[in-house]
Amino acid sequence: MPSTPHYYLEKLTDIHSKLLGRDTVVDIFLPFQYEKEGKQYPLLILNDGQDSEAIDLKSTLEKLTLSKDINDVIVVGVHAGDRMHEYGVASKEDYLGRGSKAKNYTRFIMTELIPYLQYRYPISRLPEENCIAGFSLGGLSALDIAYHNPDYFGKVGAFSGSFWWRKRDMKSKFYSDHYDRIMHQAVRRGKFKPGLKFWFQTGLKDENHDRNKNGVIDSIDDTLDLIVELTKKGYRPFHDIQYLELEHGEHNLKTWKEAIPHFLKWAFQNKK
Repeated sequence: MPSTPHYYLEKLTDIHSKLLGRDTVVDIFLPFQYEKEGKQYPLLILNDGQDSEAIDLKSTLEKLTLSKDINDVIVVGVHAGDRMHEYGVASKEDYLGRGSKAKNYTRFIMTELIPYLQYRYPISRLPEENCIAGFSLGGLSALDIAYHNPDYFGKVGAFSGSFWWRKRDMKSKFYSDHYDRIMHQAVRRGKFKPGLKFWFQTGLKDENHDRNKNGVIDSIDDTLDLIVELTKKGYRPFHDIQYLELEHGEHNLKTWKEAIPHFLKWAFQNKK
């Protein structure tokens, strides 16, 4: 056994999804000798798993495990298919009809992928140990999946989440932030789920748009407004909700690579 803890990668390309009507590609990052440990591991499902190498996921897991900042975890990076239709909010397409397969993607995660993972790997069945996360549209998708499946996911992370997702064109004279942002409405109409915890990241350079001319870019406004909605539901900032704002953060993989250690330490902190 090597002196340094490390992870190794299994790439699965033979998982056919009837719900998505395509073969899926999944990267599995596994702790060394996980089969011999005789224990179950926390699970992280990561949307846009094809970007795992670009965000330096494997070496970051190894570094944080070696420093004992996080516990061993099994990470499942799901490669994206049709992002504009499979990611989104399951209950409602956006104003251009995007997100039309989001309901099937949620069902793929919950009824096809997870049962397969549980059969093949020693994954925890405790919601408080399991997490789903994603970048941009993948972050929107992750939040929607976790919010509606709190019996399986107790934590969710969204990096530069696409919380602008809306049911009416912003240029319409009838557009309203309050009524037309789809994820905000889903939270507003939903119920408080005890134990569910949220992690959000934005960057001051995520974008340049400022639709309400308040001097704050839309991606930050949309995220903070969503945090307000969660707070109204009963979730507590700094306890149930964590927010990371990066001064030089942009809407790209370089920024999310910088943020990923913060997220992993939040989600899988070694409390010993």
